[in-house]
Amino acid sequence: MDSPQRRKRKQQARIYKPAFAKFLSVRSLTVCLSFFVFVLFISSDRLPIHKGVSIRPVLRTSTLSLLPAFLTGNGDTDATSKSQYPRLVVEGRVLMPDHLMLIVSTKLTPPADNLDCVYYDLVLEQVVLKPVLSVDEYHQFKSIVRCHLPPLNFSASVNLRGRQRGRLGSVVVERRDWLLRLNQSVVPSWDRVVYEAVLDWNAHTRNVVVFAKGLNLKPHREADARKFRCHFSLTDFDQHHRGLFVLTTQAIAAAQETVRCLLPRSILNNPDKAKDIRVTVGRRGDDNVEGADDAPLPSIAKLQNVNSHQGKSNTGKYELCACTMLWNQASFLREWIIYHAWLGIERWFIYDNNSDDELQEVIDELNLQDYNITRHAWPWVKTQEAGFSHCALRAKHECKWLGLFDVDEFFYFPHDRGQDIPGPNSLRALVMNYTDSPTYAEIRTVCHSYGPSGLTSSPSQGVTGGYTCRLEAPERHKSIVRPELLHTTLLNAVHHFRLQDGYRYLDLPESKAVVNHYKYQAWDTFKAKFFRRVSTYVTNWQDDQNKGSKDRAPGLGTEAIEPPNWRLQFCEVWDTGLKNFVMANFADSASGFLPWERSHA
Repeated sequence: MDSPQRRKRKQQARIYKPAFAKFLSVRSLTVCLSFFVFVLFISSDRLPIHKGVSIRPVLRTSTLSLLPAFLTGNGDTDATSKSQYPRLVVEGRVLMPDHLMLIVSTKLTPPADNLDCVYYDLVLEQVVLKPVLSVDEYHQFKSIVRCHLPPLNFSASVNLRGRQRGRLGSVVVERRDWLLRLNQSVVPSWDRVVYEAVLDWNAHTRNVVVFAKGLNLKPHREADARKFRCHFSLTDFDQHHRGLFVLTTQAIAAAQETVRCLLPRSILNNPDKAKDIRVTVGRRGDDNVEGADDAPLPSIAKLQNVNSHQGKSNTGKYELCACTMLWNQASFLREWIIYHAWLGIERWFIYDNNSDDELQEVIDELNLQDYNITRHAWPWVKTQEAGFSHCALRAKHECKWLGLFDVDEFFYFPHDRGQDIPGPNSLRALVMNYTDSPTYAEIRTVCHSYGPSGLTSSPSQGVTGGYTCRLEAPERHKSIVRPELLHTTLLNAVHHFRLQDGYRYLDLPESKAVVNHYKYQAWDTFKAKFFRRVSTYVTNWQDDQNKGSKDRAPGLGTEAIEPPNWRLQFCEVWDTGLKNFVMANFADSASGFLPWERSHA
């Protein structure tokens, strides 16, 4: 006769067996279907595999979510939940410094108030639900969902669920469902992950440009591309950095956080089928030693084609475009756009680095006034150089010239009495003189740094009308480039790019053009810089490093404490040139209001 313990074990085995049988059947079906799709993909290429490409089939466990139905929003829910979130598929997760970011294959509409993040307690074996922090559009048809960081002893493999009947808090999960949930991949950290992969596709180039953190390459230098390889997979790369049926190609250029690789022949012949292919990067080992390659980086990147203007001739492109990366700068965007549009900028690429202000509303309002602005969610921390490289890839299909500068930087054409005053489209006219130049691919303009000018709060008339005292000597420069003539590495130092061999930059004399950089504004505005710096190689204000760098305010420490007499600092020359120009050309003749003033809007 069986003992009570033996009867209990038999009873548990009967409970778990159906669950594991279901798990194995789902895994087997997934592997078979993936293999079939892969064979179709490769068989559609009648030519042999491209030279430099290797194929490595690897069998791995599926990462399809096997959660209980009530946690994925696909089970018995009310009608509202079904219509709003029919099926949420999490394509990737990344641990950011202050939140967990999920990439979802569905386009969600903010604010997604009825969506919860699902956390798994590894000790108590229960689930905790918390409302999402925010939702954002990503790659046109996908979404970014931001969740709170997982608490201690909780898995980072957070999922999503449409809220049902207001339920929020802890939910107990039966152990057989818990065992199925353990089939989740390891979640990478923001500082070691492949985060974007872009097809660079035109008449002369057919490569993939991969953006990755964790390569630890030297700043502002080209790296040895022979040391790297790109890996392409139909599935996610697992915790051992393996994927399902991997194609491998050789890198042909590398610098900072950017690696350019050859494309497999199958993708070259079928670019429209590439959008769901996962990409990662690894260091190359000894070809004569099997398994000598370093493990590729974790990846959430899928191939993306940013060329929405394929086949557009150079004559059909915009003459002058602008690109910027910002965080919570919505209140300054109107002035920056309206002013520079008057100077001739026709197209705008706004890279939004995790803003939580009214940026999208401001852009929508400006677009209703026929400004041509596209906002691109760029959630990656400290990646300004990579973001500008990414923007250059997008812009070269639409723009002859691309200016890369911040929303507190304004181009200005000084003029003396008796000289002609620059009119509308003067900046566009300037660059058009060099559009067909066989020599110049970049125009550089020096910057003058302005201080608080005695103010204690942000001026209502905008930075151009409010800040009028600056440092005497110029600091650094800003550039306008021909994006199709950039070096294959896309190497840049934010202020300028490396150019293709045979091309060089043109330095504009200070008497002809300058950039007014409203760098040191009223304290309440300036202190926001303490939150985070966007450049990869610029130390954050809170870090006790590089205190003498030009990227810091002289004499300012690591804490956001207003120094004595801040409003009077960085003031050596009173310069009202741009203020006078703005008042003469933009102010309303009756009210005196400028078009970007809040009281006028």
